[in-house]
Amino acid sequence: MNSKPILNEIGTTFIPVSDIERARDWYCEILELPVDGEILFSHLYIVPMKGTGIVLDSKIYSEENIYKRPPFHLNTDNIEQAYQYMKSKNVEITTKIENNHWFNFKDPDGNHLMICQC
Repeated sequence: MNSKPILNEIGTTFIPVSDIERARDWYCEILELPVDGEILFSHLYIVPMKGTGIVLDSKIYSEENIYKRPPFHLNTDNIEQAYQYMKSKNVEITTKIENNHWFNFKDPDGNHLMICQC
């Protein structure tokens, strides 16, 4: 038995989305993932990630709940390539590349997210 009742690790983060199917398709396209897996309970989609997970959730969506600041960042090995890729996908980019290291963007629901070079 583990002596710690709470582990020092993050299991998943929830992102509020207005349309679960549209959000699933967008995130899978941006992350170049197959659109598979089921939508659970008509409002949840688990994005297949390495490490900490992402769950899209239309039940928690409201304009007040969208992320005004990035709650996490997605990793990249090449920030310039990631920036150009997001531009080519017509993603709304909200900052330029900062410190040659990161930039912010919005998903279709207006959630502010970040990509950062590791």
